[in-house]
Amino acid sequence: MKQRRQWLRKKSPVVLAGLFFFCMPPAGARAHATLSQASSRPVPQEGIFLVFPFENTGAKPSLDWIGEGLEELTIERLSAAGQQVFSHAGRLIEMDHYGLPSSAKLSRATMLRIAQEMDADFVVFGSFASDDGDLTVNMRVLRVSPIALLPEVSERGPLSSFMDLHAKLVWRMLRTCGPSYPLNLADFQKLQRPLSLGAFEQYIRGLLANEDETRLRDLKEAARLEPEWPDPAFALGDLYFQRNDCASALPWFAKIPPTHARRVEAVFSVGVCRLRLGQPDKAEEAFTSLQEDIHRNLVSGADLPEILNNLALAHARQNNLETAMTALGRARDLDPDEDDYPFNLGLLALQQKSLAIAATHFGEAVEREPDNPEDRAFLIYALDKFGKKKEAAAQREAAVDLLGEKGLPLLKFDSKNAEAYTKYQRVKRELDITSLLLELEGPQALGNTGADSGTLRDGAVTHIRRGRQELGAGRLDLAEGEFRAALAADPHNATAHRELAEIDRRRGKLEEAARELQLSLAERDSASVRTMLARIYIDQKKPELARAELEKAIKLAPNYPEAKELLEHLGKSKPTGGGQ
Repeated sequence: MKQRRQWLRKKSPVVLAGLFFFCMPPAGARAHATLSQASSRPVPQEGIFLVFPFENTGAKPSLDWIGEGLEELTIERLSAAGQQVFSHAGRLIEMDHYGLPSSAKLSRATMLRIAQEMDADFVVFGSFASDDGDLTVNMRVLRVSPIALLPEVSERGPLSSFMDLHAKLVWRMLRTCGPSYPLNLADFQKLQRPLSLGAFEQYIRGLLANEDETRLRDLKEAARLEPEWPDPAFALGDLYFQRNDCASALPWFAKIPPTHARRVEAVFSVGVCRLRLGQPDKAEEAFTSLQEDIHRNLVSGADLPEILNNLALAHARQNNLETAMTALGRARDLDPDEDDYPFNLGLLALQQKSLAIAATHFGEAVEREPDNPEDRAFLIYALDKFGKKKEAAAQREAAVDLLGEKGLPLLKFDSKNAEAYTKYQRVKRELDITSLLLELEGPQALGNTGADSGTLRDGAVTHIRRGRQELGAGRLDLAEGEFRAALAADPHNATAHRELAEIDRRRGKLEEAARELQLSLAERDSASVRTMLARIYIDQKKPELARAELEKAIKLAPNYPEAKELLEHLGKSKPTGGGQ
């Protein structure tokens, strides 16, 4: 999935409320770059919000939790009010993408750049201070296009009034983003979940805790104080899940209602747990329900390869191999860079005694991920069993050159033992929903990104979101039509050019892809787009052009890991004679 994430921009989240509205931050954002959205309230959407932690300008470090708490609460309340907003996880992932520590104090310029990369419309940030038992919170909004710093809003009151004070602050902030925002304060507050300050504080402290036991204690206390609040339950389920304690995770995931922003992640994790617990029939039920929900509620015909992969393994473990092969084939086609899917196809072919087909699948896995020793070991195994001794020997020699004398693992694989296949099957633990735009209210509801943005740009945004929806579903022709419509509405749209480059790359049209990326850079410089362009040049055997792009990318974002790693890899590569 590494290569795909270098090309697709989400997120993501994760998923969004109800089933979520997924917006793809531009290329490179990871598995939880998410958007949240309220379930079905007909409230006009002002745009997409990206919220940063608030700065503690007072002298009480004991209140530092409020900075993260204001971010989380702002995200939750914007979502509850029907607005689209990236999750806390989505922001952290994008910062990590640029090599920025989560605690970094960011300039407005840096926040703006991150927002542009994530295709956000508004950046929300601020500060707070406490003195004599009172709390003062200041909130600012930076509009992305056209760039403008909107008027500050501020509220002051007793710390005990924190929850009400914040609700009023968010409502006032929305009115600064769109003067015609229709809800009065009372109606806005009716949309919000009532939460006690004590439960909220325990929840935030639990999220911030470094030790698992401390996190468990604080999150369980938050769940005890607010038993109907799903957020602590999801956090607890996810913590147990990451610890491979599925027996403890499942009861917490069961508390996540269908309309919650993390529901899709919860159901996906339940399916993974069922596979871990040796319950493929229940895993099939979880992944099938998830697939049906996506088709029914979000995008007809759209699929997520991780769901298809795990559903296929659930079928395979029930000896339904043909159905498993079909699902895995679809996953492989949706994600043309991930090696896990052809690898799993190779295992299924071995299970069916189809050695030639198995070798073909393992060979594809090696092409996608040349440095994976297990991919190569199984390719050699399949070639040997098929009687292709020369080809197997050539692969061994290539493995020594690439991985070293002892780089290949020693396979302890008994093809007659059904459990051997299960042992090597690659279950996807995380759901990367960044390749889909999932809309709860339909594209027509997404055109309004604020009166000041202009109707032309609004139309372009809608076309880009539709195009990403089609791209995620693998419908390249329809996706291309939407991105070209976006350019017709907004000829200077860098995102549309970037997405057209992805379509050209998938079609093998590298010259056209490079040209689209150059057009994107002409409109907006971007470290990630320059890195994407560098990969195109590498594929075209033009290392000097690739190196120049990577150096420019690192100059823009000195800590950008993908550019640094690719430049280092380029330095180790043998000269190809290419370049211009």
